Amino acid sequence: MFSLIKKLLLLLIVCGIRLPAANAQNIDRSKFITDSLQTYISRALTNWRIPGAAVCIVKDGKIVLMKGYGVKELGLTEAVDENTLFMIGSNTKAFTATILAMLQANGKLNLDDKITKYIPSFKLDNKPAGDMVTIRDLLCHRIGFQTFQGDFTFYNTNLTREDIISKMALVKATYPFRSKWGYTNSAFLTAGQVIPAVTGKSWEAYIKDYIFAPLGMGNTLALSKNLPTALNRTVPHTIVDGRLTAIPYDQIDGLAPAGSISSSINDMSKWVLCLLNNGKVGNRQVIPLAAIQATREPQDIVKSVHHLNGMEDYELYGLGWFLEDYAGHRIVMHTGGVGGYVSSVTLVPQEHLGIIVLTNTDQNRLYDALKWEIMDAYFKMPYRNYSDNFLKTFKDDLDAAQQLDHRRKDTVALLHPPALPATAYLGKYTNELYGNMAITAGEGNDLEMRFEHHPKMYAHLMPLGGNRFYVVFSDPELGKAVFPFSVQNGTVTGVRVKVDDDVEYNPYDFKKVE
Repeated sequence: MFSLIKKLLLLLIVCGIRLPAANAQNIDRSKFITDSLQTYISRALTNWRIPGAAVCIVKDGKIVLMKGYGVKELGLTEAVDENTLFMIGSNTKAFTATILAMLQANGKLNLDDKITKYIPSFKLDNKPAGDMVTIRDLLCHRIGFQTFQGDFTFYNTNLTREDIISKMALVKATYPFRSKWGYTNSAFLTAGQVIPAVTGKSWEAYIKDYIFAPLGMGNTLALSKNLPTALNRTVPHTIVDGRLTAIPYDQIDGLAPAGSISSSINDMSKWVLCLLNNGKVGNRQVIPLAAIQATREPQDIVKSVHHLNGMEDYELYGLGWFLEDYAGHRIVMHTGGVGGYVSSVTLVPQEHLGIIVLTNTDQNRLYDALKWEIMDAYFKMPYRNYSDNFLKTFKDDLDAAQQLDHRRKDTVALLHPPALPATAYLGKYTNELYGNMAITAGEGNDLEMRFEHHPKMYAHLMPLGGNRFYVVFSDPELGKAVFPFSVQNGTVTGVRVKVDDDVEYNPYDFKKVE
């Protein structure tokens, strides 16, 4: 779901690993893997302040590197090993798309079947579009929703899968149907719910029986609810007021087919080795080759890409995979982000190369930088030091965000009173998509906001003067923002709620009803 990262002020960058200038075109760059990679990773983990990570490289059907780094939880000593579990977030999507492509290869469905054939109740706000949506449309993010649209309502809430699919009819799509790519977690959930309709087994049971078990992925968990009780697991971390902090696990089984899997580097290596071997484990065909090929067929143009080395390209989307041509090599890849975790899975099929990076803080871009560094080494391209380059941008962005936060806090400290008595803002509010929200009194003129579908979360509102309040969510993943209230004839009529862009870009207008 979710790979879009907030910013963190870090230690000043020390001198990086340097390869002699003359070597850029003359030496075997793959020696970076054997001679320098371990030092590079260790240094980067320190600079990014990543508590724990796991990295795997497979090449030509063999494991080149499989190693855990750091600790499972900040402040404790238990080390990450090759069987330690991390949430993999949206890297779940490739599993879901592959299962559906397998069902097509086995004659159980067609990816171009309309979704209403399997879920008759499915609707969109645009009724003709809802009637035309196919499984393929759902798996390649082209139903008209903007990226992350609806996710504040759908993600990490108490809604069931059926609730979410029903509420999709209330989303006012940003784009015309099939006109533009927009990353849609609820679409992948809906596609995943075709599996029980066709097979009689839940998504989680079917994926265990037909992918996890045949591949020997014995430690992998399909549902997020099972991770907190696993014995060998990492703890998620994020930044709260400038400090790296352990946070609760996201509970996202309502969106399970889009992002709920937890796995280890050992188990993920088996998945990648199978995909790079055309679906075979030894001589056994676990995944039909036709299914793998179906997921890698380009469906949409995502965006233009400008690489650090000056190359320009297009990023495409298949079914559960991003597709890109890089330096003459076709790349099949995806990233994953949930609260406290980011990860990447990268395949270079023609080179029989696979790269997996798992981390237990969502405040890093090493998961992305490392795959490019490793690919460049195998492709004999000049050393770019992606980690330090990404880190500089990350620090600059975080510094700007912190300065904005300080200015807002300074304004709060001036104790500007709200335009109306604090009691005028209290009451029940509703939004057609989300549902209900209530505002109650806090200390002084402060307010507290509680949401129907986030029972463990609240927002603290502090006056900025007028009808604007500075808002801090108890869940740091939802961020900090300024909420403006609407007022007519001295009466509060509503409020605009905005969570962090990493959750959803779209604001929610709540109408005051009591």
